[in-house]
Amino acid sequence: MGNGVFVGGAGADHAEKQYLDLGYANRHGLVAGATGTGKTVTLQILAEGFSAAGIPVFMADVKGDLSGLAVAGTETHKLHGAFSERNATIGFDDFTYGAFPVCFWDLFGEQGHPVRTTVTEMGPLMLSRLMDLSEAQEGILNIAFRLSDEEGLPLLDLDDLRSMLVWMGEHRKDLSLRYGNMSVASIGAIQRRLLVLENEGGGGLFGEPALELSDLMQRAPDGRGMVNILAADKLMHSPRLYATFLLWLLSELFEELPEVGDPDKPRLVFFFDEAHLLFDGAPKALVDKVEQVARLIRSKGVGVYFVTQSPDDIPEDILGQLGNRIQHALRAFTARDRRALRLAAETYRDNPALDIEEAIRTVGVGEAVTSFLERKGAPGMARRTLIRPPSSQLGPITLAERRAILGASPQAGKYDTPVDRNSAHEILRARAEKAARAAEEAERAEAEAEAQARDHSAGRRYSGTRVSRSTSKPVRRRGKSFGEAMGDMVMKELTGTTGRRIVRGVLGGLFRGR
Repeated sequence: MGNGVFVGGAGADHAEKQYLDLGYANRHGLVAGATGTGKTVTLQILAEGFSAAGIPVFMADVKGDLSGLAVAGTETHKLHGAFSERNATIGFDDFTYGAFPVCFWDLFGEQGHPVRTTVTEMGPLMLSRLMDLSEAQEGILNIAFRLSDEEGLPLLDLDDLRSMLVWMGEHRKDLSLRYGNMSVASIGAIQRRLLVLENEGGGGLFGEPALELSDLMQRAPDGRGMVNILAADKLMHSPRLYATFLLWLLSELFEELPEVGDPDKPRLVFFFDEAHLLFDGAPKALVDKVEQVARLIRSKGVGVYFVTQSPDDIPEDILGQLGNRIQHALRAFTARDRRALRLAAETYRDNPALDIEEAIRTVGVGEAVTSFLERKGAPGMARRTLIRPPSSQLGPITLAERRAILGASPQAGKYDTPVDRNSAHEILRARAEKAARAAEEAERAEAEAEAQARDHSAGRRYSGTRVSRSTSKPVRRRGKSFGEAMGDMVMKELTGTTGRRIVRGVLGGLFRGR
């Protein structure tokens, strides 16, 4: 493969070989171009070149065509004659057909080994992006992750997160004193978004056994790098799930891989196809995270290549970090298209012998304007390049071929059976059952106490001490005579209001007589 990955031939007669230097392959790159201009074939030949150099590759197969990497091309293919002619034009004399070591993955577990991660590993930021939560709802999700750590409640799958949210709703008054207000409406909204995510097939992404990143960085026995292909034709129906998963995977690589500085070649090359899905409507915090990962992950030995239709799909701060570029044709039908074309041309190093903007507009299928980093990381001049043909099959493989490859894969059986270990859902359910039993016992004891009290009140049961009858004779009181009773009545009346009136009348008469 010379001093790097052979991409094609440039110059007037296309005899000048263009290589992507492996020493700068971790400086990231961009593959852009309109639909039908040859981006998929370019991805295929780049994957072949990296694999042949012993570098593992991860890429999403949006249309199913990249699965052809697992099978060798043949001379009976309808394009064999065109391939032979092109190889002669660009001087690719040692071209041969051949298959490459491939490992298939699938979030739905249908066309590849299942890919899973835990809710905890996904984190609140990406999970909020995945479910399109509001700022208040994202705050509640952050509280859920904090409580998961504090209460020892692992969040592994969506059932765990649901149970955690229910528990938070039941204890929201106490929790609000520590973490702020949590409305039932916001918690309910998150629950509904979880249901939507599950209906889109996202439920299968969360659980165990979780993907081990080392399984993406394997080499075949002959030393070639494994080409990891994610089946994404069905996944693309949920674009937010697709973009969030790839960003999570990229972030995990950034978090877990050790620093290696500037290696002679990358440890892994990561292709982010349909990259515009990552940035469409993304909050600034997420874009900042992508920029951080893109800037720093190269020191971990990982090269990231964004694949999209137009360079203006990529934020400018990230676009400026993409040193290796392959620009297929751009169509300039509208004012926006013309601005995108002008932007694409301006990002290349000038070539006095080439009108870059005109070249980008007029290159044919299988051609591209290329620029690769050269000595000391300086960008190479833009060149009009004829892309070499692929050695592997052009187009998808059959279902039988895919099954055979999966059965012989070193990861066969490792991820097929899901594991549901004790986590937040099971722990909270056990707590609820224990509390229910305690409440039932307390209710039963209270009912028994009430029954005893009723029996006691009804006199059915009396355990008090019996009081014995006294043997002493009662003292009989002598009644008053009629005269004594009349005297008492007169005295009572005299001491009352009537008596006071009589006394005042008598005394008043005496004093008036004087």
